Amino acid sequence: MADRNFVAQITGYSLTTAEILYRMPDHPGVLQSFLWQEYDMAPRFPRLSAFLLYWRENLEGPLYRVTVAHKKLISPAELRFVDGQFVLH
Repeated sequence: MADRNFVAQITGYSLTTAEILYRMPDHPGVLQSFLWQEYDMAPRFPRLSAFLLYWRENLEGPLYRVTVAHKKLISPAELRFVDGQFVLH
């Protein structure tokens, strides 16, 4: 059986990391950082959107800023021709 994360990458998902800055409920002048990482589909990011919707509806810390980065882990190989020959015994 194939790994769940590998299957997600084959079907177009990429590793997505979001840094979520939010205000502390008791001290609104203080920002706290939260890192979220999951396989998600760019550019709409449905899993991240669902998580942020849950955050807004159920958690008290109001969102300040969300920074998103993603990288397709499976991509064409980068090959470069090197002029030479190596012989092994």
